[in-house]
Amino acid sequence: MKIINKILIANRGEIAARIIRTCRVMGIKTVLVVSEADVDTLATRLADETIIIGGPGVTTYLNIPVIIKTAKDTGADAIHPGYGFLSEKPELPQACADAGLIFIGPKADHMIKLGNKLTARAIAEECGVPCLPGSQKIGTYDEIHKVVDEIGFPIMLKAASGGGGRGMKIVTEAEKNNLKEIFDLATAESKSAFADGTLYIEKYLPHARHIEVQVIGDKYGNIVHLGERDCSVQRRHQKMIEESGAPNISNKLRNDLHTSAVKLANYINYENAGTVEFVVDQDTEKFYFLEVNTRIQVEHPVTEMITGIDLVQEQINVANGEKLSFVQDDIKFTGHAIECRINAEVAEDNFRPTPGKITRWDTPQGPGIRLDSHCFNEFVISIYYDSLIGKLIVQGKDRQHALKRMLAALDEFTVQGIGTTISFLQKILKNQNFELGKVNTRLLEEIRV
Repeated sequence: MKIINKILIANRGEIAARIIRTCRVMGIKTVLVVSEADVDTLATRLADETIIIGGPGVTTYLNIPVIIKTAKDTGADAIHPGYGFLSEKPELPQACADAGLIFIGPKADHMIKLGNKLTARAIAEECGVPCLPGSQKIGTYDEIHKVVDEIGFPIMLKAASGGGGRGMKIVTEAEKNNLKEIFDLATAESKSAFADGTLYIEKYLPHARHIEVQVIGDKYGNIVHLGERDCSVQRRHQKMIEESGAPNISNKLRNDLHTSAVKLANYINYENAGTVEFVVDQDTEKFYFLEVNTRIQVEHPVTEMITGIDLVQEQINVANGEKLSFVQDDIKFTGHAIECRINAEVAEDNFRPTPGKITRWDTPQGPGIRLDSHCFNEFVISIYYDSLIGKLIVQGKDRQHALKRMLAALDEFTVQGIGTTISFLQKILKNQNFELGKVNTRLLEEIRV
């Protein structure tokens, strides 16, 4: 068995710093590849080596040949992709295999199967996991009417190869006369974002919750879940607040979600970390398969907080051919955790991004508080990448305790020189429905910016 002594991190920002910190604990050397815009971040200060591999912009972090060559040139044994960028591109694990490198993530075959949402949906149906009423591939506008006649409005048009809300459109009964225009727009968005304009249809649940289950597996067939996360608080299909466990659901529903996620992962012999996502109908407590994310998630820290398990460390160990260090009965959930994503944006101005220099960076401290960030005082937020500047995570003995701890931590968090979403996050946390755990994907519609 090849031993991992050095890992190349093909990512940036807070996730790069977070991976490096685990590697340091494990005694593993790190190589960080960066663009010219990322030469001075917290991650570059933590990494053992930093290599500039291209100019500013996203394309630098998508250059597989250069990343592979850099790994070989620096003597790295493995590559960790983090999330985003190349993390769900099967070309990277295949290139790693061809170059004799270890990819820290699932197999390329699993990425291919689960990366296409129609194929993933078919797998879920095959192993008995419930799916929303909907369609297979929609090739033409005329095909939509057949599906709508069967399932009725509202519907959601979704990109088969997509994610992050791109190519996703909700169509209600009142908008049916605009269906052709909406279909054309969704197709164009999907083709632009994913080089694939293929769409499919699912029944839209207006009072839905978005709940996901963290799973991890090894090559010996061991699959374990680490509980669920509620990710219902979203803006334009982008998550803003996540928590573990999910509030206000029955133990039966919780157990059924866990069982279904493990069943699906077992069905395809899944390896490494992954997240099985579900949509839950609040009115009936029925749940339906949504998708599988074949990578570490942005919101993984809330799971780590209540389980005490370092998911990145387990990813590395599994990639190195080791068995999981725990079985299902070993997993104990302690308290409740909440994560707030903090962005360099002005919520009052339609969430306008605010790149620029941070002139004050005073972070909260205290029991049960964790901050994952790549920023520091005098750090310059780049115009080239997304506006996430940090993830504030807290743990409490229960949800109410965690909520109070998060509000106190946000109040203590002072950032100047740029706009942030801190004040908007405080409004969400103080919303009565959020306080009561009555969350759904439309909660933000009732909160004034």
